[in-house]
Amino acid sequence: MTILTRRSLNRATLERQLLLRRADMPALNVIERLVGLQAQDPDPPYIGLWTRIAAFHLDDLTRLLYQRKVVRATLFRGTQHLVTAEDYLWLRPLLQPMLDRWQKGAFGRFTAGLDLTELAAAVRTALGQDTLTRPELGRALTERWPGRDPVALARSAQGLLPVVHPPPDGTWGRRGTTPFTLADRWLGRPLVDAPSAHGLILRYLAAFGPASVKDIQAWSGMTRLREVVEPLRPQLRVFRNEAGGELFDLPEAPRPDPDVPAPVRFLAALDNVVLGHADRSRMMTDRQRRHTIVEAAMTVDGFVHGLWSIKRHKSTATLVVRLFDPLPRGDEAAVIEEGSRLLRFAAAEADNHDIRFNPVDDTP
Repeated sequence: MTILTRRSLNRATLERQLLLRRADMPALNVIERLVGLQAQDPDPPYIGLWTRIAAFHLDDLTRLLYQRKVVRATLFRGTQHLVTAEDYLWLRPLLQPMLDRWQKGAFGRFTAGLDLTELAAAVRTALGQDTLTRPELGRALTERWPGRDPVALARSAQGLLPVVHPPPDGTWGRRGTTPFTLADRWLGRPLVDAPSAHGLILRYLAAFGPASVKDIQAWSGMTRLREVVEPLRPQLRVFRNEAGGELFDLPEAPRPDPDVPAPVRFLAALDNVVLGHADRSRMMTDRQRRHTIVEAAMTVDGFVHGLWSIKRHKSTATLVVRLFDPLPRGDEAAVIEEGSRLLRFAAAEADNHDIRFNPVDDTP
């Protein structure tokens, strides 16, 4: 059985995530290819598309949200994602058992003693044909259940039944209360009955493989996927990682030479490629992993090498790059070039741009 090195896994993942070269591809196709984008905050999905698409503009994603071709909703791991409308229709019902567990874990103590089926029905009645903000929905539900936490009741709705958060929610620079509306009303179509998890496994491997069952579970939040993967084994290729772990992949999926050059990339906060595996050694060290779950990462030669943020003061936007280790000889110019490009995209309104380098401070 072929053994794939850490570097081989790195290059395979970067290729599928469009991080070896920017693609000449519409944003909708990229979102479909990646099986969605992490979208806890409005701006990161825009950064995630910018770093993957050759000529991406803010309006390219905003337009898709208003056209209802892309939706923002609670999906994988109980977190906010942007997915295509077509994918939402089968993903959301497939993820329902996981979202039931998410609701119980996050808000179960606030909804203890309530009939959750009745709560879901009350949410559907409250929303009807309307769009309500989270506080409005919470107030409507506490009229039915006085004394309950309105935030917990409203947020429970995200796990109990298919709701989406329509624009302007999820658009660049937007802040404010989260709007709720019923997914079938917003999309004008019913969700898929009894979708198969096999399709999800194959889509994941196309975007993140080669990968283990634990990787798929960590990304999706689903459990007991070994029994789903096993029937697919005859149509998959099986590899081993350097620790002997079993990895699955699509037979014809690209697995580039491990020495293929990888350009400097500024990843979005909580980017797919950062969160897409249980074993993240193909992208980062354990030390770096602790930081990348809360801060945006920068890669050099395909691996996490630093963290980044943009600070604004008066008319100046400064890209602050914090390095885990000094940059290899010759890479500083590439970081500055890509960083300048990032500032022109993400801080276009600033009169002045600056880039500063600092070390990462691991002091607790």
